[in-house]
Amino acid sequence: MPQMGESIFEGTITKWLKQPGEKVQRDEPLFEISTDKVDAEIPAPASGTLQDIKVQAGATVQVNTVVGTIAEEGAATGAATPAAAAPQASKAASDGRDATQNAAAQPPRGEQPKNAQAIPADLSEGEKIGLERQQQGKVEEDNEVGQDRVRSSPLVRRMAKDNNVDLTKVSGTGVGGRITKDDIEAFLAKHGAGAAAAAPSPAPTVPIAAPAAMPAVVAPLQPVGGVTPGAVVPMSVMRKKIAEHMVMSKRTSAHVHGIFEVDVTRIVKIRESQKAKFEQATGNKLTYTPFFARAVIHGIRKWPIINSSVEGDNIHYHASINLGIAVALDWGLIVPVVKNAEERSFVGLQRAISDLGERARSKKLKPEEVQGGTFTITNPGIFGAKFGLPIINQPQVAIMGVGGITKKPVVITDREGNDAIAIRSMMHLSIGYDHRIIDGAVADQFMDEVKKFLQNWNEELL
Repeated sequence: MPQMGESIFEGTITKWLKQPGEKVQRDEPLFEISTDKVDAEIPAPASGTLQDIKVQAGATVQVNTVVGTIAEEGAATGAATPAAAAPQASKAASDGRDATQNAAAQPPRGEQPKNAQAIPADLSEGEKIGLERQQQGKVEEDNEVGQDRVRSSPLVRRMAKDNNVDLTKVSGTGVGGRITKDDIEAFLAKHGAGAAAAAPSPAPTVPIAAPAAMPAVVAPLQPVGGVTPGAVVPMSVMRKKIAEHMVMSKRTSAHVHGIFEVDVTRIVKIRESQKAKFEQATGNKLTYTPFFARAVIHGIRKWPIINSSVEGDNIHYHASINLGIAVALDWGLIVPVVKNAEERSFVGLQRAISDLGERARSKKLKPEEVQGGTFTITNPGIFGAKFGLPIINQPQVAIMGVGGITKKPVVITDREGNDAIAIRSMMHLSIGYDHRIIDGAVADQFMDEVKKFLQNWNEELL
C-alpha cells in the first residue's frame, strides 16, 4: 500500500485489476485504492507474474502494508495454477489454502469450455493460465467480453455501452494506449453508434390477428449503475468522506446564496468561432470553464476577501488564487485544484483544467492536487440544471455554481436608449458564501464584476 501523501495513513483496496497467475508489466495498473483524499490506480512496481493477493478488495490497511507479491520472470510463483493443481500440491503461498481447492473450482486440463479455442503450445505458462482463466470464466469480469480489460475510464465505458460500441475496436491515444473520451467521440463521429457491433437481421414480419386484451403487466425495476433497486450497499470510502465534509461545512459556515443572470452571447460566439483553431493550436478542446475561471480571478482581485479562510478569530487572505474545479465521477465527486491560477494564461488554464479532469476520471491524481484550494467552481449546468446552490468547500468561504446556457428572448437597450427584443444566450451563476465574514453587498459586488467581465469579454484566447 503506497504512501500517497504526508497526511494519508491508510487506504482501501477497491478492486484488483490482475489476478494470481497473470502477467504484469512494470507501471501497468495493478489495483485501485480509495483514500480520504483521492481514488487512484496503483501501478505494478515490477514486471513478472502476480504470485498472490494478500489483501482482498474491500479491506483497509495501513500504508506500506504488503498487499500482494509479484514473482520475477522465470521465478517460481508459488501460487497454485487453476489447471495444474493436483492433490499432492503444496499449500498456496499466502492464505494457506491447499492448491487442490483451486483445482476443484476449475475443469481439469483438457476439459475446455464449449467453443473454447485450442491453447497454443508455444505460450508461456503464465499466458496459458491467463487464456484458460478467460475461457473457463473463473473471474466475473471475463463475462464482459474484454470490455473491462481495455484501458479506459468509467465514463468511456458508459459511453461505449450507451452507444453499443465495442471498445476493443477503438484505438486509444492516452497514456499506455488508454482510450480517452476524445477517442470514443472521434470513433462515434466517424462510424456512428453501434458501428462496431453487428446488429441481428430483423425477422420477416408476418401479419397476425390482434391478440385479445390482456391485463397490464408492470415490468420489474431494472438494475441501474450495477445496483439492483431495493439493494442495501455500504458507502464507498469516497462517499463517506463526501458526506462527512458536506455535513461539517453546513455546521461550520453560515451559508447564504445569491443568483445572477448573465448574458454570455459574446462568449458563446467566441467559442464557436475559435474552438477548431484553439484545438489545433493547443491540442486541447475549448470549453467554457476557463472563461469562468478568468472572470473569477478578475473578481477576486477586486474583492480579495472572497479568496480567504477563517482561522480561529482571524481572516487569512490568501496570496495565491488556487481554483478548485469540481469534477463529477461515476463513483462520486472530486475537486482537483489549479494552483496559482492568477499566474496562468487562458491557454494555461484550459490545459490545467483538462489535465486535472482527465486524470481525475482515470484515477491518476496525486493527493496534493486536491488540497490547498481557496475558491471552487462547480458546474451543475452541464447536466441541464438552470442553477445550483452549492455547499462551500471547507476551509474556503465561497463557491460559484455555473448553470446551463440556453437561448431565450431578452429585452435589450441600445446606446440611444431604445428597447428591442433579441435572442440571446443566457445563463445563471450562483454564489454561495460564508456570511460570518462575507456580507451580501460584498458577494453581490464580486458577482457583478464576474458578470461584467463575461458580458464584455475582450481577452485574446491564443
